[in-house]
Amino acid sequence: MTHLHFSKTIASLFCVHVALIMLGTSVCHAEDLEEAEEKAFREAAALAEPSIVRIQTVGGLDRVGQILAAEGPTTGVVVSSDGFVITSSFNFVNQPTSIVVRHPDGRPLPAKIVATDHSKMLTLLKVDADDLTPAVTAPAEEIRVGQWALAMGRTFDENLPSVSVGIVSALDRIWGKAIQTDAKTSPVNYGGPLVDIQGRVMGVVVPLSPQGTDEAAGVEWYDGGIGFAIPLADINRVLDRMKKGEDLHRGLLGVSFPGASGLLGVDPTIDRVRVNSPADKAGIESGDVLVKIGDTDVASQSEIKHAMGKYYAGDRLSITVKRGEENISADIELVAELAPYESGFLGILPERQSSENAEGVGVRYVFLDSPAAKLGLKNRDRIVAFDKTETPNAEVLLDLVSRMQPGDTASVTWSSEGKPNTKEVELAAIPDQLPDELRSVAIVPAGDAVERPEVGHFSGTIPDGEMTYWAYVPDGYNPAASYGLMVWIHPNDDTMEAAILNKWRVICEQRGLILLAPRAENITRWTLPETAVVKQLVEKFLADYSIDQDRVFVHTMAEGGPFGLQLVLKNRDLFAGFSGVGTPLRGKLPENDPDFRQQFQFIVGPDDPLKPRINASVEALRKLKFPATLQEIDGLKSGIYPEKADVESLAIWADLLDRI
Repeated sequence: MTHLHFSKTIASLFCVHVALIMLGTSVCHAEDLEEAEEKAFREAAALAEPSIVRIQTVGGLDRVGQILAAEGPTTGVVVSSDGFVITSSFNFVNQPTSIVVRHPDGRPLPAKIVATDHSKMLTLLKVDADDLTPAVTAPAEEIRVGQWALAMGRTFDENLPSVSVGIVSALDRIWGKAIQTDAKTSPVNYGGPLVDIQGRVMGVVVPLSPQGTDEAAGVEWYDGGIGFAIPLADINRVLDRMKKGEDLHRGLLGVSFPGASGLLGVDPTIDRVRVNSPADKAGIESGDVLVKIGDTDVASQSEIKHAMGKYYAGDRLSITVKRGEENISADIELVAELAPYESGFLGILPERQSSENAEGVGVRYVFLDSPAAKLGLKNRDRIVAFDKTETPNAEVLLDLVSRMQPGDTASVTWSSEGKPNTKEVELAAIPDQLPDELRSVAIVPAGDAVERPEVGHFSGTIPDGEMTYWAYVPDGYNPAASYGLMVWIHPNDDTMEAAILNKWRVICEQRGLILLAPRAENITRWTLPETAVVKQLVEKFLADYSIDQDRVFVHTMAEGGPFGLQLVLKNRDLFAGFSGVGTPLRGKLPENDPDFRQQFQFIVGPDDPLKPRINASVEALRKLKFPATLQEIDGLKSGIYPEKADVESLAIWADLLDRI
């Protein structure tokens, strides 16, 4: 495949030269230039070739989450003559039982993993040999945007490395970690070198994503015209640590900023400081403005991420913040993990439609034995201040409560039947158990004169025609009200359209819920790229209907679970929850992030063979301090959706997503 690409590239160059001829350049000159370039590519590849090894893995998992694990041979780059080989961590995402490095002369050399750089998705291997040819490193200061770049691999043909030609299209990408190239990159050459025209190795090709952090993040971009390589000069700086078996992790400071999903042009005022984080221990406070990291001045969130990209856990550095007119500097040591974040819980459900000119946050439900119940709060009371800060709406109250932890104490001011009250209360943890009953809140139907988008049961196609869907919008939909949105991800081979509509239609009407059900392009299975299409569809509904983003969640069952979970975790700013019937979690879980409030629900039958794995999923989530509910339904069989009578309990969970 890559040889074909090489031929196409040369053909493209030929076309360019033909164009030049049309502009008056002589045929003779064009042919000379073509031959010179082809010779330069061949010579560069030949110079790098002795340092490129083939890696064969045996055994392990076929699939990791929604990602098909790497199969067949992959590539690595020799970094020292005594047997060390650097490659992409993607090549071992399937956790192989054995690894063999094949020397360019054909010798098979058993290899073992020495260390992993989890920040840059690299793995260091060791083989028992002392005659390997290490790669020549291209100096970082000599790498320029626009210069030739050759992505090389040694995969299917072990005697002849594959070559893909492009240019260096950007530097310091993925928060300062990577060289970007348009040379063809894919699982075929992940772990291989990105070579300059002098045969020196500029970097090691890896899949990377600006948002994702696992070994497979960014692999969905392959063949998309964008590839990334970690500079070999940067690898060399930490090579001795990795040779000693030290795993490297990205360094965490423990602060977050407002508008975490939009980084460009946003000032670096600190929104939250994580408890017991390096920033917390250094005395950094919410409201401080981060102005310097190490020796680098920073003026935006993106500059902070770029500056932090080069640091690892364990690194010590100085940071400077501006507090008022004063600059404060502190020396800190970055960490690999922060203490799990856990939100405080007051114990109310806020009103969703406040009366005009009403003060504060109306209470529509008080949880039994909650802090709010101990205060004496009742339905229809109004909370006007929390911790001495006014609460004009539920969003402000939720933000204030979420900045505290269970066990913290705050004052609550509320009015009850016109009488003011203020008391101190100790916050609790968000409960795992659901109330047995929760009355729905009637929504007044819109009048005939109100203009409304499409309602009822209907089907559609997203504008670009890539995906069809069906939906149910309550017949009495009122644009002045606030609705929840349930995104139904069907299992393999069956959209379950009739069954889901039958079991949820009345609930949608009663609880103000819109049901959106995309259909997989191939009904036999969902594919990872379809997460982007479903996201586009959800955003369309958010634009077309009045939907409360705190109550947008994915509901799924059986084989739809892994795709549904990927959808939720890849779009944490879009989905507030995940609800799965008979499906456990798979893959690596992210940390509980205060900027992306998410809750989980699992439904299982008592005899479901997946029950132990589902129980383990719930425990794993709770360990990370995510609110996670486990509902066991008597008589529910594996692969069967709950009966209509049981769906009400599922709906109660969905109705609690905006609890405070």
